[in-house]
Amino acid sequence: MGEDTEPSFSPAQFFSQVQSAGDQTGIIFVRSHREHSREETPLQLDVNQEVEKLRARIQEMETENSGLREQNERLNVELNEFKGAKNQPPRGGGDAGIDATPLNEADATLRRLVQRIAMILQAEKIVIMFHDRELGELIGIPPAYGVEESTVSRFRVRATQGISGEVFRTGEPVIFHDAVQDERTEKDHVVMLGVHNGVTVPLVIEKRDEEQRVVERNVIGVLHAFNKRHGEDFIDEDVHLLERMAKNVGSIIANLQLYREVVEEREELLQTFESLTAGLILVSPEGRISQMNGSARAIFALGNDVIGKQYREVLPYDKLQNLVTAVQAGQDMPTIELDIEVQKNDRVYQVQAAKVQGEDGKEVGVVAIFGDVTEIKNIERMKSSFVAMASHELRTPLTAIKGFSSTLLEGIDDEIYGPDEQKEFLGIVVHECDRLRRLIDDLLNTSRIEAGESLKPNYTEVSLPDLLKKVQMVQQQATNKHVLKLDVQGELPNLITADQDKLDQILTNLLNNAIKYSPGGGDITIHARMDTPEFVLMGVEDQGLGIPADHVNKVFERFHRVNNEDNRKIYGTGLGLFLVKHLVEQVHMGKVWCESTVGVGSTFWVRIPVALDVEEAKAINN
Repeated sequence: MGEDTEPSFSPAQFFSQVQSAGDQTGIIFVRSHREHSREETPLQLDVNQEVEKLRARIQEMETENSGLREQNERLNVELNEFKGAKNQPPRGGGDAGIDATPLNEADATLRRLVQRIAMILQAEKIVIMFHDRELGELIGIPPAYGVEESTVSRFRVRATQGISGEVFRTGEPVIFHDAVQDERTEKDHVVMLGVHNGVTVPLVIEKRDEEQRVVERNVIGVLHAFNKRHGEDFIDEDVHLLERMAKNVGSIIANLQLYREVVEEREELLQTFESLTAGLILVSPEGRISQMNGSARAIFALGNDVIGKQYREVLPYDKLQNLVTAVQAGQDMPTIELDIEVQKNDRVYQVQAAKVQGEDGKEVGVVAIFGDVTEIKNIERMKSSFVAMASHELRTPLTAIKGFSSTLLEGIDDEIYGPDEQKEFLGIVVHECDRLRRLIDDLLNTSRIEAGESLKPNYTEVSLPDLLKKVQMVQQQATNKHVLKLDVQGELPNLITADQDKLDQILTNLLNNAIKYSPGGGDITIHARMDTPEFVLMGVEDQGLGIPADHVNKVFERFHRVNNEDNRKIYGTGLGLFLVKHLVEQVHMGKVWCESTVGVGSTFWVRIPVALDVEEAKAINN
């Protein structure tokens, strides 16, 4: 060659220089040496064309990276804001959703990035695999390019296996040229994706200090590019390009994952608030309602449009407003009780309030929790009433026993009272002793039931007709104002399997109630008939005061009594029907219910099996 001829060099030397420059700057600059020659050889023309294409691809990648950095910075800002917001209770009242715009935008950006990677690398398929710590697996996640999402979800491999596992563990990229023959790809199951060749790089997240030095480096997954177009193989330059793009992919995936975790945590918190049976209200420092769960809205009969309103407008209760004001002022307020009418029913709520602060110490507001204590209050009232009634019930027979016993003692020496009078007085003493014993038994049995102890049934073959006649005769002697009738329809079984003493107690309690709540006298009818071939039906019907409709289903509760003008002078413990229900349902595996009309009378029905399964019944009562 002459002096003016451009020095010649091989393509290998050219690409070596290009790669060296690329490693140093990230962008490849090539001198064409045109200042030394006016003409270019065909080889130089091909090389220059390839360089220009490569430069264009690098420029596109740099432009895309710039946009992705801006997107990531914005996503990080929104994520940090959202992480701060999650520490505050979420809004209720229909505002259950989360603003998913940042999430959707980041997902769309990731999809565009995956498409751009496929275009730049001329790859037919792009697959992202994320490391699941709990499962110890690398799992394919959307978005993907050239692969159906349903297929991507099945693309998984142990983090210790295959090329995917190798790249994840070592953090070093790998190129493979024959997926079928390469033993490393066997565990990756790349055949299911129709893969021939590919390049795999780690998804790396780097944390930097103020001087932009890398202080932490975590591998969160791998990024695959499969099947170079036009039957070509992937080269080292493809690796460099894919590694650079993988940094953005990893950053977006990490942010998306963290964002999703925050969203899920917020949703779980919201669902927890909404599922609370207790009412919950959060009042902001400005006095506006920032959270109200479904239970609280039901308590105050409010809709879903209360968020943001002044709490004094929607909660016009002076005691509640004073409580919130005091807590806002930092005062240590005791728990208050609030009476609220809900759907024409008076309910009592125990309200506790406390000041809420965020992790940064900033005041979030005042939270008030409403617990329904209506039933507890009712039980307390019933127990107080029970103590008074039990005292009266115990005093009455004791007074009679003492009085008649003293009278007999005084008349023994002087023989004031004849045999008939003495017999009458002793009969009264015995009757009152029986009454006292039944009361004590009721108290003891109730205590056993509440303690979860069994009343120890003793099952035998019982003659139902004889038992009905006996109970009728005994109870008829206890009253001279009522007529007890026995109404047997059809033919009853002569023998049934039951606990005779407890069945006697059931009928006796029902007849006692009928006599007690028919102060004006009248007929009391004992009904008995077969309900089905397997069940016998018995009932006690009176012509007494009757039970109001709203109390019919409550009369079997312990201590429950109907308080009205007619019942006020009728004493009782409120335990008889509670015991009847237990003896019917638990001991005899039957059913008891009441039908009543105020001013007409009541009928209590008992339905029990003829042939009781003794083993099953014993298992229930042990």
